[in-house]
Amino acid sequence: MGALGWPAVTHLAALAGVLAITFSPIFVRLSGLSPATVAFFRLAYALPAVFAAWLVVRRRDRRPARARAQAFAAGLLLAADLFAWHHSIALIGAGAATLVGASQVVIVAFVAWALYRERPSRLAFVLLPVVLAGVALLSGLGAEDAYGEDPVAGVLLGLVAALCYSLFLLLLRHSNRGHLAPAPGPLLDATLGALAGAGLTALADPGFTAVPAWPAHGWLLALALLCHAMGWIAITAALPRLPALVVSALLLVQPAGAVLWAQLLFTESLSVVQWAGVAVVLGGILVLGLRGAVRPPPVPEAAPEPLA
Repeated sequence: MGALGWPAVTHLAALAGVLAITFSPIFVRLSGLSPATVAFFRLAYALPAVFAAWLVVRRRDRRPARARAQAFAAGLLLAADLFAWHHSIALIGAGAATLVGASQVVIVAFVAWALYRERPSRLAFVLLPVVLAGVALLSGLGAEDAYGEDPVAGVLLGLVAALCYSLFLLLLRHSNRGHLAPAPGPLLDATLGALAGAGLTALADPGFTAVPAWPAHGWLLALALLCHAMGWIAITAALPRLPALVVSALLLVQPAGAVLWAQLLFTESLSVVQWAGVAVVLGGILVLGLRGAVRPPPVPEAAPEPLA
């Protein structure tokens, strides 16, 4: 491959994908549209790009109808995640909302335990209350100097988003178990499911905007193409091929990047208590990423399949 080998390309693809999605909450806020409007159009605009990517690899996508239906159902959970997360951004800001959502890296370990008997590690049991305490600090604990229109409601909706996203990831992984389809395949089915779910929420939202004006339209296009399509295809293709240390570092880039952009672009002035929450949540994510959330199996098993 010339100067760059496949490992270097994989690292660069993962980093580019994660950097791209750091702008997701920024584009959501810049659009100034209702949560249902943003969710619907980010998916509608991303669909053609994801479909085009799937066409390139469709001959290697041999998943049965059952697996595709499961990926579609996972998309419904993604729609719920986006709806809750976009509301959280409006209430507590782009940085804090993304950080609360990032707590899913701890939550997913316990959801996997409940659904698939993948027992969490001892460290995960220790870190769960720590990360949740950090999330509580992000709410500002009722202090008058806490940033956000309604920090407590924003944090609660962020936790709902984190739970929905955890379920989405697990169901999407389960749908691809034993098939190892190229990343655009499951992502296409999940996007279709998410678009269907977003359409239902749009019908029930009196603030839905059927024809967004510019520049809001442009921010939606950037959100769909840069973050949802390009970003997630790069991530789902690259992360399963990376060492755990690299993955753990990349886990921090998205929430940390969102907090940074929110500070630079919107001057989201978090209180001292909320900044303490930022430190606790980021620290918990880093430690869990380095040490692992799930106990290793007692007997050797086949290498895990890619997430998507």
